[in-house]
Amino acid sequence: MTSELTIGRLADEAGVNVETIRYYQRRGLMAEPDKPMGGHRRYDPAAIKRVRFIKRAQVLGFTLEEVGSLLALDEACACAETRELATHKLQVIEDKLADLRAMRKALTALLQQCDTGEAQGNCPIIHALTAD
Repeated sequence: MTSELTIGRLADEAGVNVETIRYYQRRGLMAEPDKPMGGHRRYDPAAIKRVRFIKRAQVLGFTLEEVGSLLALDEACACAETRELATHKLQVIEDKLADLRAMRKALTALLQQCDTGEAQGNCPIIHALTAD
């Protein structure tokens, strides 16, 4: 690997699109290197790790705003605050899972009504969606 990377090479090495790098720069998650006269911007190889960090955090459900907070906490070596942010994210995920389980239960019950023919005339799914 060379000591400095073009944006295309950075994107390839990090497994993202060039526009993803530019978007992260606009969001303030990555610095945009200076452009030399008549040349191309060059990125430090450490930028690969930063892009991968951002993508991995997104996979865990962190928003880009939260990723920015994580990056700031990393620079401040603030493990306790990072743990607090991760704990909050886990609670959000648990809440979403509970909501999804409730949705599954309700939809399963409606499908069972369709399968057993308990509904008189109207489709139980349509009826449940239109009921006041």
